[in-house]
Amino acid sequence: MIRVENLSYTYEGEASPALEGITLEIPRGIHLGIIGPNGCGKTTFARHLNGLLPTTRGDVRVEEMSTKNPSDLYRIRQLVGMVFQNPDNQIVGMTVMEDVAFGPGNLKLPAEEIVHRVQEALARVGLESYGDRAPHALSNGEKQLVCMAGVLAMKPRYIILDEPTAYLDPSGRKRVLEVVQKLHARGITIIHITHHMDEIVGADRILVMERGRIIMNERPGVVFSNVALLKKVGLDVPEVTELMWRLERMGNPVRTDVLTLDEACRELNTRLTHAKPQSHKG
Repeated sequence: MIRVENLSYTYEGEASPALEGITLEIPRGIHLGIIGPNGCGKTTFARHLNGLLPTTRGDVRVEEMSTKNPSDLYRIRQLVGMVFQNPDNQIVGMTVMEDVAFGPGNLKLPAEEIVHRVQEALARVGLESYGDRAPHALSNGEKQLVCMAGVLAMKPRYIILDEPTAYLDPSGRKRVLEVVQKLHARGITIIHITHHMDEIVGADRILVMERGRIIMNERPGVVFSNVALLKKVGLDVPEVTELMWRLERMGNPVRTDVLTLDEACRELNTRLTHAKPQSHKG
């Protein structure tokens, strides 16, 4: 697992810390969502998990390797891959195959192994026939899938997604999220930062961050049922959850931990059935 103990971080020239006293365990195989208002420290936290930012106060350990130990960083960055918001900032190859091969090539692997990893990674994101294409000619969604393939070619156990759908249209967003679900189903740990609450309603746990601290670490139903708290820190909630919250505030005895339309329909149908007046003969 990834263990974070009392992690704090202040950017040079800033008076207030970007992170303050973060302690957390991220078990293998989990799907962890991270939400919070802009500037709350989400990306800063994520960049500590694979050593992209130096751990100056506190400790970050990836399967007992420390990000403070320079000799561990090489292996940590293989295990913990990261996909950023803008795919154009991550692509370095002239062709899709060349780009996906960049990471494995730096490991000095045999050519046959590199080719195998590239083909396998492209197949896992649904781009197996894209190897000879130029990345700049692809849609943003396809570019983001290429970036994900590049991470997969490194054989990671953890993948950090830092708002990966921010630059995508609905079609591209759907394709990326489908791949994320498939990767999680195969046992890869997903750490997903997003402003789209509907993207993480199926997560195992959600962290809510504010001003460099974790203010909530719970199941999605528990997190999103705290509508007042989320709105107070400037966050949205899934529309269905807000609907149930408003109904409950109007005096209707409905669950507020509902996350999907199907759940809401079942809950409302149950309540309506129980509310039907009983007929009496006589």
